[in-house]
Amino acid sequence: MVRFLLRVWQKFPIWMHLLVSRIVRPRFRVAVAAMIFDEQGRVLLFKHTYRKFEWGIPAGSLEHREQPERAVVREFREETDMQIEVQKLLLAESSRDDHHVSLIYLCRISSGEFRESNEICEMRYFGLDELPAMMLSAEKDLIRRVADMLNSSKGK
Repeated sequence: MVRFLLRVWQKFPIWMHLLVSRIVRPRFRVAVAAMIFDEQGRVLLFKHTYRKFEWGIPAGSLEHREQPERAVVREFREETDMQIEVQKLLLAESSRDDHHVSLIYLCRISSGEFRESNEICEMRYFGLDELPAMMLSAEKDLIRRVADMLNSSKGK
């Protein structure tokens, strides 16, 4: 039933997604995201079952009284049945598009095999020059900024 409702939700226009999100969520929220790169420098993205533009960075909301590092691990596990390790906090920034702060963590997969959930039906690594259409245009910019930041720190 949940999967069906998420598929119906996917059919609504983006402006409705944003409007409903602003109405039902607190005025200001905190999001956590996992940036995971493979050996070739490709970034891991999730294919969401409920978004118009399905691909996006693994992310979720911070729960009340939850530590951010635990939240990113929890979200990833809930959506994939896989375990990740947080390596470091990369960025903390306020969104231009929405009323939230994003905490972006560099992570690595430590164990488990992908299992589809109600929210995530696929995960895949993408090269920076082959990123798919994404719901938030800022996500592509964020991925490229993080990749540049990591590449410049390797050169030091």
